[in-house]
Amino acid sequence: MDLNTKAVKKNAYRITKTRGKTALRIRVPGGHLDVRYFDIIKEIADKYGDGSVHITTRQGFEVPNIDFKYMDEINEMIKPILEGLELNIGVDIKDPLKGYPAAGTRNVSACIGNKVCQYANVNTTDLAKKIEKEIFPNDYHVKIAITGCPNDCIKAHMQDFGIIATTEPQYDESRCISCEACVKVCKKKVTGALKFENYSVIRDEEKCIGCGECVLKCPTGAMTRSEEKYYRLVIMGRTGKRNPRLAMPFIKWVDEDSIVKIIKNTYDYVGRYIDRSLPKEHIGYIVDRTGFNVFKEEVLEGVELGPKAQVADYIDFGGYMYNRETYFKGYK
Repeated sequence: MDLNTKAVKKNAYRITKTRGKTALRIRVPGGHLDVRYFDIIKEIADKYGDGSVHITTRQGFEVPNIDFKYMDEINEMIKPILEGLELNIGVDIKDPLKGYPAAGTRNVSACIGNKVCQYANVNTTDLAKKIEKEIFPNDYHVKIAITGCPNDCIKAHMQDFGIIATTEPQYDESRCISCEACVKVCKKKVTGALKFENYSVIRDEEKCIGCGECVLKCPTGAMTRSEEKYYRLVIMGRTGKRNPRLAMPFIKWVDEDSIVKIIKNTYDYVGRYIDRSLPKEHIGYIVDRTGFNVFKEEVLEGVELGPKAQVADYIDFGGYMYNRETYFKGYK
């Protein structure tokens, strides 16, 4: 059968190595899925696939070994999934009976967040859905992940945008019993941002990364999480063939609304500078080409950062190149 492979990919189906076979990809924004959708996924896998499902690295599902001729039938079957996971949060999908309208922007992934984890500072799924509403559907190849604390279980440092939830510890001296539990845990597990002077805990704001370990260790509630939600936004991490690297800090102590606006502005930036001769281009390579200062100026356009937010003046992204003469000299 004749196939428009570009349209197939846009419809969230994969071009596989087996002729005549495809794989359906299902988004799960924030990684949280009501179990009622399992029945639909199972039915598709049993009826049209080979009875198996792959859980992707981005917290979605991929149903392999589907004949291309069944795509329209399957798109009708996944309508409840689109209604529950996309339309329900305000994503604009014109005709859910035709399946996904785009697949370039990857599923917004998230750790389990403070619904379950004691270390997490925020509800990561809620933020993932908030971002999904603003950026999907879109064809640009963008990867976003949210982690509830600086432990970074979601590997935010390997994304185009890694969102790390932080907290500004609030110290109530009247509840402090001078046990120094907070000081000791910060010194042993984190950055040593706390010290004890004159029977009081002193926090070094430059060293503090907002992890909340001190809050968890305090036996009397003298240390608590801030009501305000703060984040550290790290950018342009990537794997791949040319220059793999970890994401680097762009803004710390930034609020949710600013992050969403920055990400939306980035789509406009990509539209202006992307190399359209390529089938896709990661944002990081566009930033490398235009320069960090151009990126910073354009994505911060119209963004009203809070008084605590600190923006990087310069980022040395680093990474490594596949250069055997440099890395393997003498080991041939």
